[in-house]
Amino acid sequence: SRFESWVPSHLLLHMDRCPWANHDPLLLRYHDEEWGTPVHDDRVLFEFLALEAFQAGLSWLTILRKRDAFRRAFSGFNVDKVARYTERDIERLLGNASIVRNRRKIEAVITNARQVSEVQQEYGSLDRYIWQFTGHTPLRRPDIATAGIPTSNPESDAMVRDMKRRGFRFIGTTTCYAFMQATWMVNDHMPGSFKR
Repeated sequence: SRFESWVPSHLLLHMDRCPWANHDPLLLRYHDEEWGTPVHDDRVLFEFLALEAFQAGLSWLTILRKRDAFRRAFSGFNVDKVARYTERDIERLLGNASIVRNRRKIEAVITNARQVSEVQQEYGSLDRYIWQFTGHTPLRRPDIATAGIPTSNPESDAMVRDMKRRGFRFIGTTTCYAFMQATWMVNDHMPGSFKR
């Protein structure tokens, strides 16, 4: 991996991380290379929105294990391509045992791709639209160790209100907050984590 290429292997085992990352090698790699790392690429932002929708009611590890299959199934999360999906594509996806086969979630991702296209027209990019909710800078709470990690904040509440008004589906404040954590809109790395 990119991270392992510049950190000696004997140090990897002794680095402090957020506790949730230590339960599985896939979670560890996700933590070290992606989670809580700034994202400004529209394709990657759309991928995270889609995966967060699929994750609802499931574990994030389940979604990570299916991530490559999701990428293949949804045209690499190319917004323009997914926005043009038809009923035939929905049926194809429902027959794909490698992904989460939930019609409502599949339809929501397609609808959300269309909404992302509209946001890109209005704002110039999904990145500009999404990051406005944190003032284009990551939020950081100094009291995270004592207060614990929340599941929402006023910014995720504002984000979900606006997205629902625009027609985005299968999102809620918890989903938006998890998306914000993943893309470093909010820095929820625990004190002591080498990424904090």
